[in-house]
Amino acid sequence: MTTFHYFINTWIMESKDAISGLSALAHDGRLGLFRLLVQAGPGGIAAGKLAEAAGAAFTTTSAQLTVLMNAGLITNRRAGRSIIYAANYDGIRSLFAFLLSDCCQARPEIMADLIDLARNPTQEPTT
Repeated sequence: MTTFHYFINTWIMESKDAISGLSALAHDGRLGLFRLLVQAGPGGIAAGKLAEAAGAAFTTTSAQLTVLMNAGLITNRRAGRSIIYAANYDGIRSLFAFLLSDCCQARPEIMADLIDLARNPTQEPTT
């Protein structure tokens, strides 16, 4: 098991959980839905609107969302008759922390470009 300290919180993720998250993202349809939810922010998007935005059948979208939920990357909640899906930012942080925990011999300057890229995705890398 790998432990990574990020700010004041500690996330612990086992390899099997990281594999589940990465596997969930290794599909074009699921990756597209995941990106839509990350872009939507904490408020999320209703299931029907997600299916429409993805251009996929509702049943296909539902199955893909279930895989992302089982991987801990998204959450859902009921709002009246709708189910609202949202990115699980704690799960996403945990997956990223797992991937980066052994990186670069704990030298943050090596990761500076990634941090800059996260802040401005259209920026060219500096290295």
